[in-house]
Amino acid sequence: MGLISALLLLPLAPVRGVGWVADRLIEAAEDELYSPDAVRARLAALNEALDQGEIELDHFEREEEKLLDLLERRPHVSAS
Repeated sequence: MGLISALLLLPLAPVRGVGWVADRLIEAAEDELYSPDAVRARLAALNEALDQGEIELDHFEREEEKLLDLLERRPHVSAS
């Protein structure tokens, strides 16, 4: 990028910065929402709701299948 184009695009820098921050926030929220621990907690809550009679078995099975799919599709990240 040349000096002139850099100067012309300078007013757009805050917009690009806000977009970058928004992307990072979305990534962090998705990581937290779909983390194995979060999915397991949702499974536990689902089991408790079934045990308490708050939901029907067919609803439980549909939701359980979705959550188990999330656990299976989630890439495992190894700590280095």
